[in-house]
Amino acid sequence: MQLLMCPPLFYGIEYEINPWMSRSRQSDTQLAQEQWKRLYRLLPDQFAIEIALVEPRQGLPDMVFTANAGLVWKNKFIASNFRHEVRRGETASFQNWFEVRGYEIFHLPEENFFEGEGDLLLCEDLFFAGYHIRSDVISHQKVAEIVEREILSLELTNEWFYHLDTCFCPLGNGLALFYPAAFDAYALKVLENNIETLIPVPEGEARRFACNAIVVEKNVVMNDGCPEIRERLKSLGFSVFETPLGEFIKAGGSAKCLVLKVPHEKPDQG
Repeated sequence: MQLLMCPPLFYGIEYEINPWMSRSRQSDTQLAQEQWKRLYRLLPDQFAIEIALVEPRQGLPDMVFTANAGLVWKNKFIASNFRHEVRRGETASFQNWFEVRGYEIFHLPEENFFEGEGDLLLCEDLFFAGYHIRSDVISHQKVAEIVEREILSLELTNEWFYHLDTCFCPLGNGLALFYPAAFDAYALKVLENNIETLIPVPEGEARRFACNAIVVEKNVVMNDGCPEIRERLKSLGFSVFETPLGEFIKAGGSAKCLVLKVPHEKPDQG
């Protein structure tokens, strides 16, 4: 597995586009750098994961959350259409990164909001996609045509859990973490009908971003402060690696938000 990350050189709370963000509660620049570096080192050291880097750009503080850049599927990169204008400047940098590496670039119609892997997660052989708060349900249809796979749409109803990866975490083998209060009733039925074992996360640990975890086979990397979920995962045979990411929670993100999955196979260079 390869993951794309972006150093938090220009990270900070410069605007407010979700309930976590407050310009009066700024992130600690040095501590944010330390927390990011700890995650950056942990992933290759523990799991031999290759980390690729995209260069951060001044004035784009949320570039650090690379999961929102788009979706990588085989040799295709589907660029995000951000709902909020303050994030739209990120797209060119990510598109360029994939373009120079030979990926085929796809754009959705600009009126169809789509926020990448933040709202689109693969669980076994099924794609689940969140909509309403950031991404549009119509964008799921467009992405499904590009990746030639079915996508099951889930309506998100809680502004604090504005992306699917803040309230849902596929674990493999028919298992997934989820925060029930983030979904509407129909979305909960879709999850129940398609995932064998759903593990509910208590509200306190959902707010510590327990669902916003990086899963590598039977290993889970997550923010600290989620003891109930940690012990539940251990009882299921997972190894849990906790790393503090509180400075990024101030902007509404944690471990999973800080990485974008890039497939092993290299695109044809033609």
